[in-house]
Amino acid sequence: MDSTQPPEGEPMIRAIAMPADANPSGDIFGGWLMSQMDLAGANAAGRRSCGRCVTVAVDGMVFHEPVFVGDEVSLYCKVTRVGKTSMTIRVEAWRRSRTCDTRNKVTEAIFTYVAVDENRKPRPVDFPVRSET
Repeated sequence: MDSTQPPEGEPMIRAIAMPADANPSGDIFGGWLMSQMDLAGANAAGRRSCGRCVTVAVDGMVFHEPVFVGDEVSLYCKVTRVGKTSMTIRVEAWRRSRTCDTRNKVTEAIFTYVAVDENRKPRPVDFPVRSET
């Protein structure tokens, strides 16, 4: 996979890494990045299932390079599997320095979400997929 060409399409979320998100050396905490990825994945899962979803697993989190204060972080999502009540979503995080346009993949992971009803019980993922228009 090319780590210099982000996936096609618009990112699900874009965020600017701020000083409160960093350690004293100016490196962004992995936990902050993971939370941004979970927000993006949950957004994609909610759109796909037309309702509320909860995170049940994160697999294969690999950090390729650091994120620094001031970097723009773009989160791209792709639904890779849909089951009866669950969805698997690949989330990639890309950084762009505030001083140049070069983008690099900083991490990726597979998130699993379960669609839930108003009582927080698993429910079928809605079919067909609602229109994005």
